[in-house]
Amino acid sequence: MLDDETIAVIADELVEAGRSRVPVPRLTHRYPQMTVEDSYRVQSLWRQRGEAAGRVLGGHKIGLTSKAMQYATGITEPDYGIIFKDMILENGCTVQWDRYSHPRIEVELAFMLKEDVAGPDATIFDVLRATEYVVPALEILDSRIEMEGRTIVDTISDNAAMGAMVVGGTPVKPDDVDLRWVAAILYKNQAVEETGVAAGVLNHPASGVSWLANKIAPHKDVLKAGELILAGSFTRPMWVHAGDTVFADYGKLGTITCRFE
Repeated sequence: MLDDETIAVIADELVEAGRSRVPVPRLTHRYPQMTVEDSYRVQSLWRQRGEAAGRVLGGHKIGLTSKAMQYATGITEPDYGIIFKDMILENGCTVQWDRYSHPRIEVELAFMLKEDVAGPDATIFDVLRATEYVVPALEILDSRIEMEGRTIVDTISDNAAMGAMVVGGTPVKPDDVDLRWVAAILYKNQAVEETGVAAGVLNHPASGVSWLANKIAPHKDVLKAGELILAGSFTRPMWVHAGDTVFADYGKLGTITCRFE
């Protein structure tokens, strides 16, 4: 386990990397003894730095919940991070590409909570009861730590690689559709790049949300009403570059688009 001084040094490095867009060297190379617990301590302090600077918590994200993402990253354990409100972008937005390092796009569903969800024994049924609506979302991945050889410890420290999210399409009540069968087609510059079905997220996207509620329960934390929970990708991450237009078709749940410049 790393000492508090080292945790603070890492958190401050990541804050600076977010400003400079220059990723820091891989943490697990520099601190081979670093644990998952250490990485969540880094993430928590990074969050505190953001809140001290005026950023406001808007929700949480769950990552690495599908086989598609686990195969793409080589990491088999889900993780989580936080979403600041300034990370939530509107459908049809133009995104400044160089605001992020190595940006990639994932296809997901987001759950807007109307009630708290608390572990340690939360189930998908608790999540569905507590959900006001489910809406399509694209996650923009960011990398404040160099990507080569990353492990779960690096990814968690990096706020689970959360950069931003674009929310769009048609919000639906969780019992209006079979969420397992929500599918999406992801285009880049009019060409199909990825397709996926939401059941790829732990067999049901609400399972990711209940997993998170149970994961944070030992820290006396809960998922709160009014928070937006990004449930995890059901496609592999897609690289994007300046000039690219991204379009995701969720069928009956509508479409999302954004452009990078």
